[in-house]
Amino acid sequence: MLAGHAPRTSLVVASLAVAALALAGCDSGSDAKSASAGGPSVIAPGKPGEAAETLSAKEADERRSDDDTPNAADLAYARMMITHHTQALRMTELAPDRAESGAVRRMAGRIAAAQGPEIATMKSWLKAHEGAGAGTGHDHADMPGMATKAQLAELRAADGSAFDRLFLRLMINHHDGAITMATDVKAQGNNIQIEEMADDVIAQQTSEISRMRAMS
Repeated sequence: MLAGHAPRTSLVVASLAVAALALAGCDSGSDAKSASAGGPSVIAPGKPGEAAETLSAKEADERRSDDDTPNAADLAYARMMITHHTQALRMTELAPDRAESGAVRRMAGRIAAAQGPEIATMKSWLKAHEGAGAGTGHDHADMPGMATKAQLAELRAADGSAFDRLFLRLMINHHDGAITMATDVKAQGNNIQIEEMADDVIAQQTSEISRMRAMS
């Protein structure tokens, strides 16, 4: 009887061994698939006094996307756009007394109502990120769309329909320059708030350009 049980026992042991190997293979495949899905690991330096971290590629991307520390492009945009908007306000201040067209006067009021608060927002942003008094004392005459001193003098001297035509021409060019600057900082900057401000400039001034061209 004992001799008759030996083959059966051997068969059971062999079956268990095969099953164990199969399970091990499944676990190994699952681990490999999981590692493959997670992508290569990334070593992220720790903060001062802290150890480095090992992150998955996805975690590293998420960590990078959370960092919106202003870079040089963000700071330059805010400084220059304050100067750019300030010139636009000086141009709109002339419209109530010199413009012949009611539509031109209303457009000037619309521009002033939008850009005045934007200047205040950008000054506040600069104060928070660059220090008190930031955004003042900068001369950016080479910025796109800026009117020259001669053009501003011509606008101040104009009246009636001549003022209307010159105002619209200069302001359309001014808006085109602002859109160029906003588009550039969206590609080169890193700060979310600056990107949102740039989006507002693009949307608002694109709409105003269309209206002014219809008036020209």
